[in-house]
Amino acid sequence: MRQRLKWCQILRVRNIRNKMRLIVPHPGHFEALKEIIAVKEAEGLKEVDEVFMGGSPDVMGSGRGVLHAPLIEEIREQTEYAHQHGIKMNVVMNSTCTGGHHLTFEGYKMFEWYFGELNKAGVDAVTMAEPYLVELLREFPMKIVVSVLSYVDAPQRAKFFEDLGADVITVDTNINRHFDLLEGIVKAVNCDVRIIVNEGCLYKCPFRYSHYNLASHLSSLNQPQSPLFAPDYYFDKCIAIRLRNPTQMIKSGWIRPEDVKEYEAIGIADIKLSGRTKAVNWIINCMRVYSKRSYEGNLLEILDCPQMLRHMFYMANEKLAGGIEHWKSCKKVCNECGYCDALTKDAVTIFK
Repeated sequence: MRQRLKWCQILRVRNIRNKMRLIVPHPGHFEALKEIIAVKEAEGLKEVDEVFMGGSPDVMGSGRGVLHAPLIEEIREQTEYAHQHGIKMNVVMNSTCTGGHHLTFEGYKMFEWYFGELNKAGVDAVTMAEPYLVELLREFPMKIVVSVLSYVDAPQRAKFFEDLGADVITVDTNINRHFDLLEGIVKAVNCDVRIIVNEGCLYKCPFRYSHYNLASHLSSLNQPQSPLFAPDYYFDKCIAIRLRNPTQMIKSGWIRPEDVKEYEAIGIADIKLSGRTKAVNWIINCMRVYSKRSYEGNLLEILDCPQMLRHMFYMANEKLAGGIEHWKSCKKVCNECGYCDALTKDAVTIFK
């Protein structure tokens, strides 16, 4: 089994490996990549280390819709361009459901072929949620990144995925403010640990598993039984809950740009931005803000959450300062706490 040297873990514990590596979403079309890299270089955003985009829906769906699905030749061209500018390329294939096709002989041969083509195209990393495919990727030299949709929320689960071959583990955003679990995961594994900092999903959302299963089917073209369109019950419920109770926006697992240092201090340097289905100018703004570790304004503007929320609420980032100190030790028993309710009253206003 491929393993990173044990000294990597020692360095993380000693807080030596604390330089941010920013992982940036990429919509998939070449022009977007060029714009992202142009801003990165023009503004000297040295933290930007990697971009990620969706793979082919003909092979596998993913947790998000694919706005542009580049063929292998375009992936090769974009990867070469990224490498010329010192940026790594990551292809995301994190469907949470393949209908069992991956376990058939035909499915095995298809994924083996596609991984081989990505490798020949020079791709640096592949992000997967399915454990079987994580293990299959060990046959190739590309970095294996475990998706946030593998729901790694404890040291034991992280160790299982490392044993399957993971080089990087993206932890469940539900534990972004559970520092005891994050520190436990960092100490339990030798691979790198990655966090998503600007996801705006509900904390402990009851719809999360079902919603991503729906997205996985809708974004796949290799499952004939999957619908091309379906009413998004989960999205509607998600919006309705936050409209009725804005405190849920405070409880989400987002991390302020100013608070990234708290995660570096426990050995987490891989900082990933969510939002590969967003407009490239929005992505660039988020990249700029997290690189500079500072933001003034409505935090909802840089969170990957439904756009209508930022048109209805103003969540003042400057008034959220200090919240991380409470959340680092919070027991997350919300009905006995009330901290987020009080913070909502102070930091969140409704647009009239």
